[in-house]
Amino acid sequence: VQLQASGGGLVQTGGSLRLSCAASGRTFSNYAMGWFRQAPGKEREFVAAINWSGGTTYYADFVEGRFTITRDNAKNTVNLQMNSLKPEDTAAYYCAVRSGYSGASTDANQYNSWGQGTQVTVSS
Repeated sequence: VQLQASGGGLVQTGGSLRLSCAASGRTFSNYAMGWFRQAPGKEREFVAAINWSGGTTYYADFVEGRFTITRDNAKNTVNLQMNSLKPEDTAAYYCAVRSGYSGASTDANQYNSWGQGTQVTVSS
């Protein structure tokens, strides 16, 4: 499965962005997906994950209800709607697939294919 992330940009504090991740491959709908982020000088961290059907989702504590992960298996896409953005959300955001596994995970090491990243910058 190959992944292409998009939707990043520059937004003011309190604004919204919708990230999308397009996946190639016929078996996308069988696998769990995740979003992670990495800010300069910091380690990569988990943001959100979704299982194969979309019925189970996980979020990092810092999301605090501001983000929503969804997937459309018919279109081979997974989305991350981000609202009430804060300057500390500034980072490169990466989508990832857990090929071979239907259950979501918060552990980046459980994901075996990554997109190229899309930059999100939140100005104060």
